[in-house]
Amino acid sequence: MSLATARRRERTARRRDRDGSGPTVGDGPIARFPGATGAFALLGEVLMTGMLITLVALPIVTAPTALAAGIRHLRRYVAADDSRLAHFWADVRSGIVPGLGVGVGAVVIAVLLAADIRVATIAELPGAWLVGAFGWVALAVLAGALLLIAGAWSPELGWRGAVRVAPRLVARDPLGAVYLLVTVGVVAVVTWMLTPLLVAIIGCAALAVVAVPVRGRRRGADASR
Repeated sequence: MSLATARRRERTARRRDRDGSGPTVGDGPIARFPGATGAFALLGEVLMTGMLITLVALPIVTAPTALAAGIRHLRRYVAADDSRLAHFWADVRSGIVPGLGVGVGAVVIAVLLAADIRVATIAELPGAWLVGAFGWVALAVLAGALLLIAGAWSPELGWRGAVRVAPRLVARDPLGAVYLLVTVGVVAVVTWMLTPLLVAIIGCAALAVVAVPVRGRRRGADASR
C-alpha cells in the first residue's frame, strides 16, 4: 500500500469517526450530535430544510406541518439517524390533514392581531400605541407557540397531544421559551431587512427548535464529569 493511499484511508476513517458513520478511531469521546460535526454540511442541510419548509408552507395553513416535518428532519440529521427526505415527506403526509386545524386557527388569530395593529396605527385615540404594542407582542407569542408545538409534534403524539404538552414544556423550561421568542424576533428582523434570506432563516429557526431543548442536558452532562 502506498503512503498516499494509507493517508487517504486514515482521513476517511477519521471523517467517519467524526460524523458517526463508521467505527471510532482511538479512545476519544463520541460526539453527542455526530451529524452536526461538519459545519458546512450542517449549513447545507439547514438551507435545504428551509427550502422544504417554505415549499410545504406556501398555502399558509400548512405551515405547522411544514415546520414539524423540517424540525424532525434536522433532529434526525444532527443525531446521525436515517435522515433521508423520504422521512420528511412521510411526516408531511402524516401531519398535513390533522394539522390544518392548527394552521387555520393560527392564521385567524394572526389576521385578527394584524387588524388590531392596523387600527391602532391609523387611529388617533388615547392609548393606541399600547394596543399596537400588545398586538405585536401577541403575534410574537403566537409564532413562538407555533414553533414549540411544531417541535413537540410527532405522528404518534398528534397535534392535539402536541398542543396539550406545550404548557408543560414551557413550565419545565421557561428560558427555552424565551429563546424561541428571541428566534421569532430574529426571523422577523432579518426578513424585514433582507427578504430573500427568509428561506435560510426559516431553516435556522427549525435548527433552533432542535437545539434549545437539549442545551441544559449538555450543561448537566459536563457538570457530572
